[in-house]
Amino acid sequence: MIKVYSYEKCSTCKKALTWLRDRGVKAEVLPIVETPPSLSELELMLKHVGDLKKLFNTSGELYRELKMSEKLPAMSTQEALALLAKHGKLVKRPFLLGDNFGCVGFKEDEWAKNF
Repeated sequence: MIKVYSYEKCSTCKKALTWLRDRGVKAEVLPIVETPPSLSELELMLKHVGDLKKLFNTSGELYRELKMSEKLPAMSTQEALALLAKHGKLVKRPFLLGDNFGCVGFKEDEWAKNF
């Protein structure tokens, strides 16, 4: 089953969910703020995207408030993932996990490779 962590007020998330629906893809949609991805899901996604910074919503308000651009380079991977698992607003969205793939953000061409 495909899981998509999404934020209802996010226009990019809305586009991504519409894109999935238009292709008949069934997915479990979870509210990313109230139910952030688990530590194990974040670890799995990191393997798919290869770069810790790609998991962060770098344009988000919380990212700026916490001064993550300054703090992230000094954090261990586990510290950063624990922070993401605690604060859904820090996670790049939409956050899609499939059986053997993962995508963060919505780039239609990248998503199309998996469907």
